[in-house]
Amino acid sequence: MLVANLIAGQATRLARQPTTWYRMTNNQQRPRVGGFTLAELLVSIGVLVLLVLLATQLLNSAANITTLGHKQMDADSQARQVLDRMAIDFAQMVKRSDVDYYFKGSPPANTQPGNDQIAFLSGVTGYQPASTVATQQSPVSLVAYRVNPSNKFERMGMGLVWNGVSIPGNASVVFLPLTLSTISVAAVNGTTDSVYYEQIAPRVFRFEYCYLLTDGTRSISPGSISGVAAIIVDIAVIDPKSKVLVKDSQIASLIAALDDYATGWGPGELRSRWQTKINNPGLIAWGVDGPPPRSALAGIRFYQRQFYLSPPIL
Repeated sequence: MLVANLIAGQATRLARQPTTWYRMTNNQQRPRVGGFTLAELLVSIGVLVLLVLLATQLLNSAANITTLGHKQMDADSQARQVLDRMAIDFAQMVKRSDVDYYFKGSPPANTQPGNDQIAFLSGVTGYQPASTVATQQSPVSLVAYRVNPSNKFERMGMGLVWNGVSIPGNASVVFLPLTLSTISVAAVNGTTDSVYYEQIAPRVFRFEYCYLLTDGTRSISPGSISGVAAIIVDIAVIDPKSKVLVKDSQIASLIAALDDYATGWGPGELRSRWQTKINNPGLIAWGVDGPPPRSALAGIRFYQRQFYLSPPIL
């Protein structure tokens, strides 16, 4: 009986042995290590490249916006310097019937195609040579604005002296009426040089003005100073970075192509015509050099301001 039980137990163990071996073999298999497939790696690299491209585009856009902002500030600075100086000079203009002026359209034959020039007497401090004694200075100066042959904006501020004083190199107001050409030929001539001129805005290359008459109309022929309520000034400015890309001959072509004021034009019409020419370079005769780059033309900006005049004294 005991032997039979032993044999039966041994048989049972032998019968179970294959199952036990199978389970041990299954438990002893090497565990699987996690990783990326080739498709997953390709997708990851593609996403990374896309993010780098987007970041590059954002950086380029930020750089372009910053550059345009700097160009705008440079042009605004030049325009503000000119227009603020004009505001002071026009506010103190000597408006009398026995005082001479050099205005466009006065006389009517003085149409001034291209860049305009203006000259008048104003109660502002002018330049005085070292030989001038302070007690001999006059409260009146000869002020003039023009774009010189080098396409740079200039201002004249010639300090005058009292009646009867004669000092070499100085202009004296002896008797009125006195023509401005007698005081200084350069004040009424766009090419004659003078030590009294100084460049106040070298990036201003176009200067145009008209008159707002007392009846509310705009004109290029004022008739008399008593009929002028305000002087409307338009200037064209190019920032330094854009100017590097434009030749002097191309600036000269631009000056000739930008329209002059015409009698009866409404507010903003001149600036609209100027902008149309800049937006369509094919409308401009550029000569042998051809048009400048579009980026340079985009750097040209236009400004306008009205300077109201007080009523004449006499």
